[in-house]
Amino acid sequence: MGGTLDISTFYYPLRYLSPCTVNMAIDLRTRVRLFPYEKGMVKISSKGFISAEYHLDESPFDHPLGLMFAIAAYFRAEGVHIDINSSSPPRSALGGSSAAAVALVGAFSHIFEQMGVKPLSRLQIALLAQALEASVAGVPCGLQDQLAAVYGGVTAWTWQEGVGKPYFRKKVIVRKKSFNDLKRHLLLAYCGVPHESKDINKKWVRQFLAGKNRELWAEIVACTQKFTEALTALNFKDASVLMNREVAIRRKMTPEVLDDVGEELVDSAVKNNCGARFTGAGGGGCIWALGEIEEIDNLKRIWEKVLSSRKDARLLDVTIDSEGLLCNIHNN
Repeated sequence: MGGTLDISTFYYPLRYLSPCTVNMAIDLRTRVRLFPYEKGMVKISSKGFISAEYHLDESPFDHPLGLMFAIAAYFRAEGVHIDINSSSPPRSALGGSSAAAVALVGAFSHIFEQMGVKPLSRLQIALLAQALEASVAGVPCGLQDQLAAVYGGVTAWTWQEGVGKPYFRKKVIVRKKSFNDLKRHLLLAYCGVPHESKDINKKWVRQFLAGKNRELWAEIVACTQKFTEALTALNFKDASVLMNREVAIRRKMTPEVLDDVGEELVDSAVKNNCGARFTGAGGGGCIWALGEIEEIDNLKRIWEKVLSSRKDARLLDVTIDSEGLLCNIHNN
């Protein structure tokens, strides 16, 4: 909820409203493994992408795997094969690229620690992963995906606290002991087609910079703040109403944020007294729903029928992750 507000283009001018975003880390882990490779070379393999290898100093950052090459370049890592395995569908708008970046930065940090270099903290890993992603993305990038990957949990992030202060504040809004109960109130669906968030994000940024829809973004801030309060109280009825209002605003600004299947999923959720929202910037990828248990159970049957009409579309597991970044060193 409130995505895009973690981009400085938005949270600096909207600082007077205390913009926030809310995210949940789910246990569809992205794993990164590092293997020895040819001297001077970097090879990257990742599910859903064609493997690529380049000399470190010739690796392209505008490649589909460019962010991973950029991270390798930052650490001057050559003679390495980077193997990335994600449990989520490729380009599903679940923050997979940011999670992979966090995992890779964390892996390099731990390797350098074995060589006597002070390791990066969790916060430093998130900040570096985001900075490198922003440097190669060609569009403004937020930070909430990297923070969720590092810390896990269900969290509200308030942006731009003030000059001389950290530019976000973290607030855990659902404790680990409530995760199993919360899971029963959630659905997560992959729509069967990958998303391309850059196009929609670019449109939101262009509109905002041109002075358009500022009042709508102020309303999104208010919806997200009230959603935070509702979810903290485990008030799923109010939370779902606020979700649906936020999505309606975004559909007004960018109708293409939902494809045909996404529209069916969202509209059926609203009709069944649940909230539904696209993940990331939409335009394909995933839709998640929140509601009372009985209504979510009814919606699950409806969503399964809708998803059956498209190849690869399906419900995904929505177990909430409490641990965030984990690192294991195996010297084989």
